[in-house]
Amino acid sequence: MFKSLIPGILAMATLVVASNILVQHLLGPWLTWGALTYPFAFLVTDLTNRLQGPAAARRVVYAGFVVGVICSLIGTQIMGEFGPLVTLRVALGSGLAFLCAQLTDVAVFNRLRYRGWWRAPLVSTLFGATLDTALFFSIAFSASLIWLDPATDVSWANESLPLLGLGPMAPLWVSLAAADWLVKLALAAVALVPFRLIVGKFTAALA
Repeated sequence: MFKSLIPGILAMATLVVASNILVQHLLGPWLTWGALTYPFAFLVTDLTNRLQGPAAARRVVYAGFVVGVICSLIGTQIMGEFGPLVTLRVALGSGLAFLCAQLTDVAVFNRLRYRGWWRAPLVSTLFGATLDTALFFSIAFSASLIWLDPATDVSWANESLPLLGLGPMAPLWVSLAAADWLVKLALAAVALVPFRLIVGKFTAALA
């Protein structure tokens, strides 16, 4: 059983490690390069769910969570220009967001697995991605949660600016969350192509 999970675990671990590295590099004013890699973790979860079932998908998620925790612990020990690369709030937000979002994805996918081929991966990813964004950015940067780690300065993330540079005034972290969420939605649609191709290939091989 474990042997069959190795491809999913390796893919998830690779995405988690890559995203933890790429999140340190900016891509425009609202995003980091990690925003382009992390959403494909939902693809790994959904493929595992479709091909091996929800129990296997949850095991892959737990493996990704452990890798993420290790990355966060390493990040807390690396000092950047403004302190540790990973603060306690970022580590907490990242871990909780990943675990809750991916397990939600598994549950929603399983409820929809017998509807249209595209419905389960698309809807489950939309639910999971939305929860992931809301949890991570609010836990990591919201001023209302400063009690989580009073020593961490999040004043920069709460500076009031036009939403995404165009909309109403909002804290900077809300713009960061909105941009991240929009990328996740776009990539959820893009991921349907490899999902369909990979599932089709494995289904044909088993026929």
